Amino acid sequence: MNSSTTQSNKTPLIEVVDLVRDFAAGDGTIRVLHGINLTLYQGEMVAIIGQSGSGKSTLMNILGCLDKASSGQYRIFNQSVDELDGEALAKLRREHFGFIFQRYHLLADINAEDNVIVPAIYAGMDGNARRDRAKKLLSSLGLGQKLHNRPNQLSGGQQQRVSIARALMNGGEVILADEPTGALDSQSGIEVMKILHELKQAGHTIIMVTHDPSLASQAERVIELKDGYIVDDYYTANARLTNTPPVNATKFASKGRLFGLFDRLKEAFKMSLFAMMAHKMRTLLTMLGIIIGIASVVSIVGLGQDSKQKILSEINQLGTNTITVINGYPFGDPRRRYGQNSLTVQDAEAVAAQPYAKSVSPQVDSSVTTRFKNIETTANINGVGDEYLNVTGEKLAMGQGFDKSSILKMTQDVILDNNAYKTFFAGKGDPIGQIILIGNVPAQVVGVLNSKDTSFGRQTNTPQLYMPYTTVMYRMLGSSYIDRFVVLIDDNTPSEVAETAISNLIQSRHGTDDFNIMNTDSFRQAVESTTNSMTLLISSIAIISLIVGGIGVMNIMLVSVTERTSEIGVRMAVGARQSDIMQQFLIEAVLVCILGGILGVLLSLVIGVLVNRFGGEDFGMIVSPLSIVAAFICSTLIGIVFGYLPARNAARLSPVEALGR
Repeated sequence: MNSSTTQSNKTPLIEVVDLVRDFAAGDGTIRVLHGINLTLYQGEMVAIIGQSGSGKSTLMNILGCLDKASSGQYRIFNQSVDELDGEALAKLRREHFGFIFQRYHLLADINAEDNVIVPAIYAGMDGNARRDRAKKLLSSLGLGQKLHNRPNQLSGGQQQRVSIARALMNGGEVILADEPTGALDSQSGIEVMKILHELKQAGHTIIMVTHDPSLASQAERVIELKDGYIVDDYYTANARLTNTPPVNATKFASKGRLFGLFDRLKEAFKMSLFAMMAHKMRTLLTMLGIIIGIASVVSIVGLGQDSKQKILSEINQLGTNTITVINGYPFGDPRRRYGQNSLTVQDAEAVAAQPYAKSVSPQVDSSVTTRFKNIETTANINGVGDEYLNVTGEKLAMGQGFDKSSILKMTQDVILDNNAYKTFFAGKGDPIGQIILIGNVPAQVVGVLNSKDTSFGRQTNTPQLYMPYTTVMYRMLGSSYIDRFVVLIDDNTPSEVAETAISNLIQSRHGTDDFNIMNTDSFRQAVESTTNSMTLLISSIAIISLIVGGIGVMNIMLVSVTERTSEIGVRMAVGARQSDIMQQFLIEAVLVCILGGILGVLLSLVIGVLVNRFGGEDFGMIVSPLSIVAAFICSTLIGIVFGYLPARNAARLSPVEALGR
């Protein structure tokens, strides 16, 4: 039948003028389509026929906006396609086209209903509406009982019907069918063609590519290609002289951009989980670097925190916010001489009179042989002031401390530390009131200190005895000088200010700097700074494993993109934007890293339990909530940074190239 007979009653749908398509081939190009001129009309059923290599699939891909022409003009719905960007082309595919592929191209990880729903997700259709429509379409195609079957649970004919339902999901004004019966048996092929005829009767425009003349003869119009040229274009006896009303493309109401974005993100999240579950071992190996890195960082920070806490605790036992003034020139000063004495009780009293000094305790030390009954040992004798317990913050386990009267009267009273108590009284009985012989001086026990474990100062396994400093100076040593005095600084005075004031005061009294000053707050700051620096240094080393893990994630995601190019092509064909594809793979990379971060934190907690259980008193681990939060932030950032390149590569794939792989 002559084409002019039917064209008069038809509405132009697609107009192609001088369309050319070249493909790169080495240093040159190969021209697949040569100056195609073609007009297609709404409601037609067109068969594009030709042998393999004739250019028919290339022409269909350009008509369906899966590919772009090298030159020429292409208009659809009176809109020029040539200058449209990727997002605009995706919108055209999403709103006007439906694709039926020879190999079905269903997503293997989801069921039939979810496969059909995919185009509606990208179009922003309401959740309930799209599920109802999918069920209705599948039921009308005889698959009402197969909604929850995955593609591998369906026959070839059933899979093709799912593909048809997917093509119709967003309306499918124009159905593009590439060898729709090529992979089917004869009966299934007949059923699929029957469905295409019914769609044509319902007002859909059908553009079918085939190499089978018998199949082409069922169409209204046949366009024959050979070597990239149109060699024939004619209407068959099936052509109708009347114009079939076009199908109404508006099948749904959009949920809005925000809800549409949420739906697309939810779809990407679900597909990411499916992809991870489908390759469990690969996912676990990908996460391994992240797990080790996160566990290392959290564990190292935990070990550092525990060490710092122990050190600071021991510093606190030396005195909280205290300054110790020590007799003699500083260590390393050439003026320092052994046995030099310059520090006096009057120096301590002068400092005690200052407003920044809450308490002051002079101190003088000695080491003598001490006996109680038949027990004899060497003990450290510490002459201290009546404010010693206030200065150091130590507590009495039993008995009482010294008062001003004890200092003035040089009483022969003694307070035992826990080691001395255990040494002389075996940790049993009440020592208060007992007499022990310190050198040649008998002393009455008036108190026992709580246990004090510290790595600083005197050795903790040597018995420590505390007596009034006047008793030690005048009754035992015959000296008028003290070894040191300890000052408890007022809370409102900065430690550095008090240290400077004390130094200036003592120097003005002595006329020289023949003394040392030890500031526990400066010591604390130095220890904190050192431990923080060491933790940061070691953590930086551990972070290298995180970076290596991130590179592993990137490599595996690049492999995943290569393996799933067909899926990417299908999603683009049904209307996915480049941003949708990018979100898909970026979410997957972030999920892998977050899950790796969770497992890494759990591993660090297990390590912490083992270390705290078997590490002894000197080796422990504190896992802080801050380090856990930091680990999650770090793993998420790794997923974003190292997942970006694979996600971008996936989003930049050409739909036709992806489908062809």
